[in-house]
Amino acid sequence: MTVSTQGMNVNWGSRTARASVELLSSMRFSISLLTVICIASVIGTVLKQQEPLGNYVNQFGPFWAQVFSLVSLNTVYSAWWFLLILAFLVISTSLCIARNAPKILADFNELKEDLREKSLKAFGHRAEGTLAESPEVAARRIGQTLVQSGWKVKLQHRDAGWMVAAKKGTANKLGYIAAHSAIVLVCIGGLLDGDMIVRAQMLLHGKSTYTGGGLIADVPAQHRLSDSNPTFRANLLVSEGAQSSTAILNQPGGVLLQDLPFSIELKKFIVEYYSTGMPKLFASDIIIHDKETGDKIPARVEVNHPASYKGVEIYQSSFDDGGSSVTLKAIPMAAASKPFEIQGTIGSSSALTNGSEKLTLEYTALRVINVENFAQGAGSGADVRKVDLRHAIDTRLGAANKTATQKELRNVGPSVSYKLRDASGQAREFNNYMLPVKVDESESSPAVYLLGVRENPMDAFQYLRIPVDAEGGMNTFLRMRAALADPVQREMAVKRYARMAIDEDRPELVRQLAASASRAMALFAGAGPEGGSSGDAATKVAGLQAISDFMEVNVPEAERNRAGEVLVRILNGVLFELTQMTRQQAGLQPLPQDEKTQGFMAQMVLSLSDAHHYPAPMAFELKDFTQVQASVFQVARAPGKTIVYLGCAFLILGVFAMLYVRERRVWVWLAPGGGKPDNSGDDSGAAQSVPESAGSSHATMALSTNRKTMDGDKEFEMLKTKLLQAPL
Repeated sequence: MTVSTQGMNVNWGSRTARASVELLSSMRFSISLLTVICIASVIGTVLKQQEPLGNYVNQFGPFWAQVFSLVSLNTVYSAWWFLLILAFLVISTSLCIARNAPKILADFNELKEDLREKSLKAFGHRAEGTLAESPEVAARRIGQTLVQSGWKVKLQHRDAGWMVAAKKGTANKLGYIAAHSAIVLVCIGGLLDGDMIVRAQMLLHGKSTYTGGGLIADVPAQHRLSDSNPTFRANLLVSEGAQSSTAILNQPGGVLLQDLPFSIELKKFIVEYYSTGMPKLFASDIIIHDKETGDKIPARVEVNHPASYKGVEIYQSSFDDGGSSVTLKAIPMAAASKPFEIQGTIGSSSALTNGSEKLTLEYTALRVINVENFAQGAGSGADVRKVDLRHAIDTRLGAANKTATQKELRNVGPSVSYKLRDASGQAREFNNYMLPVKVDESESSPAVYLLGVRENPMDAFQYLRIPVDAEGGMNTFLRMRAALADPVQREMAVKRYARMAIDEDRPELVRQLAASASRAMALFAGAGPEGGSSGDAATKVAGLQAISDFMEVNVPEAERNRAGEVLVRILNGVLFELTQMTRQQAGLQPLPQDEKTQGFMAQMVLSLSDAHHYPAPMAFELKDFTQVQASVFQVARAPGKTIVYLGCAFLILGVFAMLYVRERRVWVWLAPGGGKPDNSGDDSGAAQSVPESAGSSHATMALSTNRKTMDGDKEFEMLKTKLLQAPL
């Protein structure tokens, strides 16, 4: 039987209706729909689904973000057009099965024993021979041999002789039905487990998405789905020590709340990490509280090991902060700011005042583990003059664990992320590490505190590096910031440096050096009129950038290098004296003049210079925290899952049957020893009887197969030898 790509031809209805039925039930229409679904699935795989609109705007721009939202490419699998295509595919494939299945089933038991001898001679695999048996005896022997080999056999006696018809591999035809039924089952399962039922409830029961905020208990009933909802897939966040029974379904334009027939209490969340900092294990020890019976069922949920209760699967999806409490210390970045401590909870916010400026401090995240790569030269470019081709190839060949990028992974401890939002709603994001980090392994290089900031969520953090002083903190940096803002302190440091650099018996040189040092310190502190501005009359350029700008304006180009070296040397000397002076005022021992102090001062100069560009009046250092973790569960009631699994089994069986099972048919016509042809069904009239000669018969054999293969040729040769034996 040949499967047709044409659809059903009906005799009722108009011409348009008949054409529509034919198209809908045709195989070409089903294949077209399947192709569209495949393309849509590729889009859904490449493009992240159900992300906030701002993420698409940042990544693709406002135009494409609006296009994605308009055609629901950001929610492909729940889009109305995707569900409609699935429904049409179910109908079309079902009609294809209904059209071809009766023919396949009718052909399943048909052996075609009425074939004529002259028809056998038209087959590609054919053979003839003379057997030393009567036709009846030969027919029964051949039939028995084929049955023992697994063939389905039928014998037919005619006036002119005996016909042996046999068939094997009929499962090939069933593969067509199984494979197409699998498509129907998978699509039905997808419709049941998709948003079709939820959309139907929104349309028929007056449910709508919720776009507001506040407590879950205050959300009205029109935004809630009952616990008898037959299918859903939602997210549930539970903090350690808390319990929840309301999950959230993300929908275009808002959310729906899904009530569960039970509540989940999180006793403990467990997370383990690889040495790279990637999570190795998510696990949640939970207690399921049944609302009807009050039973408490303990369970453990891990990734790929869900828990199940009352038909609802509980999956470990992710983890989050459950409301950790943090204590932050404000680090003044401006002279007017004062240090203070503030406590907050991750996810909450606090109001701050900086003079007339109103700020909101939003506590966004706490990370207790931060694994960073400290390999030397990581991320540096290659010098083409030093490229060794043989070495480059060798680093990429061989064992699978070889890598051209060396890694030195190190846990640098906890960090806190927060946002400072001004009165207009604009916010900057900050990320500060709790512990100092040794970035450079050299002995003279100090450990530094990393204070990160970025303007855009898509950008990487830029870090201000504050060196750790001899007392293990950043108080020296804070004292230096305050001293730089005080003209009296700067002038005292300049005089100390001038007296130590030049003998007092040369007062003229002392005055000249003091004047140059005063100008350098004023420029560095942002107090010099020569520094200019950065586009805003109220914002003076400071730090090393101010000195560079001053050199470009006031020093000829040919003398800039020499004059710059002298001016930077003077600046470093005055800053060292200012450091010593502030330490003396604080009752601390002066710094020794050694290599370690030189490294500390070199980083201090850079930190003080960069601090002028810090875009906030204060930074917040993490002093203490109490971590509270939360587990994110995905709760799902998926009745279509069993149907999809059944469809997958059908698909495997169907594809296996169509690819690896060959349908073969064998006919053997046995005529009496005279070997006259069988004229039954011939146009000349009735069949002529041929008297059987005792003890011999003439055999004509043919084999047909649905695919021409070398195995078919070998099987025919084997059957010819076994059935016809050696010709006499």
